[in-house]
Amino acid sequence: MADVTETTRIPLDDKRSPEFRLAMGALGGLREDLFHNAFAYRPLPRMDVDRGLTRHLPEGIRAYTGYLPHAAVAWGAFMVFLIGLGAISGTGAMALGIAAIPAGIVLLTLVRPVFAFWASLLATPFIGVIGSPDGWPWSPNGFAAHVLVLTVVAARTRPRTAAWMWAATAGYALFAETFLGIGRTSDSVPLLFVAALALLVVTVLQVRRQAAAEVTAQQSVTAVERSKRTLLEERTTIARELHDVVAHHMSVVAIQAEAAPYRVENPPPELEQAFATIRENAVAALTELRRVLGVVRAEDYEAPDAPQPTLADLDGLIGNVREAGLDVEKTVTGAVRELPQGVELSAYRIVQEALSNVLRHASGASAKVEVSYVLGGLGLRVVNARPAVAMVKPSPGAGHGITGMRERVTMLGGEMDAGQTDSGGYEVTAFIPVPREEAGQ
Repeated sequence: MADVTETTRIPLDDKRSPEFRLAMGALGGLREDLFHNAFAYRPLPRMDVDRGLTRHLPEGIRAYTGYLPHAAVAWGAFMVFLIGLGAISGTGAMALGIAAIPAGIVLLTLVRPVFAFWASLLATPFIGVIGSPDGWPWSPNGFAAHVLVLTVVAARTRPRTAAWMWAATAGYALFAETFLGIGRTSDSVPLLFVAALALLVVTVLQVRRQAAAEVTAQQSVTAVERSKRTLLEERTTIARELHDVVAHHMSVVAIQAEAAPYRVENPPPELEQAFATIRENAVAALTELRRVLGVVRAEDYEAPDAPQPTLADLDGLIGNVREAGLDVEKTVTGAVRELPQGVELSAYRIVQEALSNVLRHASGASAKVEVSYVLGGLGLRVVNARPAVAMVKPSPGAGHGITGMRERVTMLGGEMDAGQTDSGGYEVTAFIPVPREEAGQ
């Protein structure tokens, strides 16, 4: 059966005072917290055993620790029962019943929390009159039971409900003292004081837990947004670099197409026209390329004067890393050949970032760089050993290196793996496919 929520619409020309609307809102909150679905069946869920101290317990024991809240409530109900047996005068079924009723109400909080509160409040005068002669309007076991009920119900609901329950309890105490008093010593003030302390502790814990949950959720959202932003930044960097590579090639094509007719003596008109068409198309493509990819350039971005690095520049990179204190060994296997410049550039950047990660996270370790020229493409492997003694405190960095490397490999249709080795080091492997017709260009 679906719950139907009624929405109260306030006319725009409502002339009622803000105080009146505030009071009506408060009464609406009271109705929602303590009257709406007061008989609802809400069994207490199992405790999350994957957090806190319980996550360190053995698997066989941890499976049962989820019922610790249930056991705590049952233990409290048993103690209330014992208090009732010791405080109630008389024996027999009547005494057992008077002792068992508050204990049963405590157990009721496990399945119907709001109803348990009302049952505890309504049973109080009967237990106080029939039960123990000590204390009014709460008998000793009724006192303990009501405090436990308030605490459990407050823990299972929200802070506003705790405030309403305390206010209802105070209202009943005032009514019992004024109209039902029979000359006994009142214990309303001690109960309200103890209940206020218990509810305050529960409310503080609830607010803290909710704040922690909100912070965790916000951190998750922030991490996702940061990951997306990092991905966009890496793609922008790659696009800038490839723009420079492609623009260079298109410029070379245009220049060679313009100069080619002059290298042939008395070229036929058809050849001149063909080279002119090639140049025009190259210039047009270059213009469109700059127009489309120009949006990825930052305002302060300047194209590099030197050519983009390739695998031929790895020796210089490794030399710089060695000067920084990292022992690097380079191995090249297969027939070395010229690859497309985008592949060369991406491969260089992957090795560069992998070695930078070794310097940041495993200072003092040794590293190996393996470049494999295979028939179907290019294989890369950068692995470092676990440092025996850390020479420099690790620098975590921004955590964008793996994302950038993976994005470059994915852009070229390759595959990449990164993770710890069995010996405690770290390994980055990548394979970039290169069609046979593109190799050597």
